[in-house]
Amino acid sequence: MPFGNGFRYNQSLMPDLSDRLKALGVKLGTEQLSRPKTALKFPIESVVEGSLTATPHGDVFLVEALYPHSHAQGNTTLSLSAPLDLISVWAGEERMAQHTPEQFAFIDTETTGLAGGSGTFAFMVGVGRFEEQGFRLAQFFMREPGEEPALLHALEHFLAPCETIVSFNGKSYDLPLLQARYITNSWPFPLQQTAHLDLLHLARRLWRQRLPSRALSYLEEHILEQTRSEEDTPGWMIPQMYFDYLQSGDARPMKGIFYHNAMDILSLAALTNHIAHLLADPLDGRVSHALDLAAIGRLNEDLGYLDKAARILEHSLDEGLPPQTRQEVIRRLSMLQKRRGEMALALSLWWQAAAERQIYAHEELAKYYEHTEKNFPEALRWTQSALALLALPNTPFADKLQWQAPLQHRQNRLQEKIARQEQAE
Repeated sequence: MPFGNGFRYNQSLMPDLSDRLKALGVKLGTEQLSRPKTALKFPIESVVEGSLTATPHGDVFLVEALYPHSHAQGNTTLSLSAPLDLISVWAGEERMAQHTPEQFAFIDTETTGLAGGSGTFAFMVGVGRFEEQGFRLAQFFMREPGEEPALLHALEHFLAPCETIVSFNGKSYDLPLLQARYITNSWPFPLQQTAHLDLLHLARRLWRQRLPSRALSYLEEHILEQTRSEEDTPGWMIPQMYFDYLQSGDARPMKGIFYHNAMDILSLAALTNHIAHLLADPLDGRVSHALDLAAIGRLNEDLGYLDKAARILEHSLDEGLPPQTRQEVIRRLSMLQKRRGEMALALSLWWQAAAERQIYAHEELAKYYEHTEKNFPEALRWTQSALALLALPNTPFADKLQWQAPLQHRQNRLQEKIARQEQAE
């Protein structure tokens, strides 16, 4: 089986991955799986519009669709029209920013699950990629487990132009599972050296405070504003439905699985485009929630873009953050301004926080007046006001444990400095 595009296979991964999958109860072969009954009344070819694709290892059933670049998945089009610099840095794959849209592939698998002794494999692999004419979606389907070599061959051929894989939880599930299937068939894994963006982890960073779920279907509905039709099959039902198909040969329930997989791929591509625009210029009006702005500001700070982070966090404070998040953003922004040398801005935030009984702000003001202004009495005043807050009966014990000793030490030191200063006068 030919492998192009400079892919390299790491033989050292085979034993470790196989051992880990076996420890989870995964059967690496397909021999124990049932084959669909012959003389099918409802074969897949009669249920879903597709065709058989020939490979050196036999045929695999393929469904393809081409969507124009203007196709809207909810409120977002199928394109990659914003810079990916920040995303690529976050993913640790800076080469990704240099890849053209045509070098991206969006992948999602439908599998037999991890439970039971029937084996785990991907009976359907959906992949989308950009072409000059639009967004091409390909869904490779195994009518029976013996078609796995044909599916793997066809999948690699479709992915050959791609240098970046985008998935949703693919680092933990889809790609390790596909790797195991290539290993089982004694073939190199063609995605070994490909850049990988797992959008689940970035979605968690952006929306963990605002949304109760970061599942793709939830983001599809609440971020992309895309609603699925009744044709959709819930993900938890899919493994059993495929086993039922293998037993009965009735492919009619597979139609909903094809729809489910297609929607996952389309939403994955649209969500990537949506996030890319949010991160490229979060202050252009696209971000309508203050919590989202705060999350983007934190992300920029963590990646070292301090000036941009400061602008975004400042803007988030003007957009009406919830009280607890607002306090957290004020604290983060004040320390960021301190790092940037913008002491006037930092002082303003500390005074604001101190008025709201934030102990850290009292300490920061004490440090500023002690070390920068050399105003020891003022530093002592802020230190003692912090200690007074700690003495309040409603102060959490954790705060007392954190602050009591260092503040007491600071008070003693400042009192000694003031005494020496008075003696010198």
